Amino acid sequence: MKNLTDQIYDKLRTVIDPELNINVVDLGLIYEIEITKLNDVYIQMTLTTPGCPLHDSITSGVEAAVVSLDGVNRVEVDLVWDPPWSPDKMSQEALKKLQT
Repeated sequence: MKNLTDQIYDKLRTVIDPELNINVVDLGLIYEIEITKLNDVYIQMTLTTPGCPLHDSITSGVEAAVVSLDGVNRVEVDLVWDPPWSPDKMSQEALKKLQT
């Protein structure tokens, strides 16, 4: 069975940036995941641009995906702009998808 961190990453791969049609993990938007002893989850993430009109739907999608996991109590999503996102944070799979 996968550990909770791996399960969280799997769930986050179901959260898609609607403009790019790529999940938030492969886009490199997830900067940090911390899990407390009580299974509260803290996620630090960013978006591709500070003016992203869909930021509420993406961050609430991240929260909903993770809180749906068995054993997770609370989820806090911290949206940060430093360091700024850049395409070099994307996975090879995401880069290939953008090039097609």
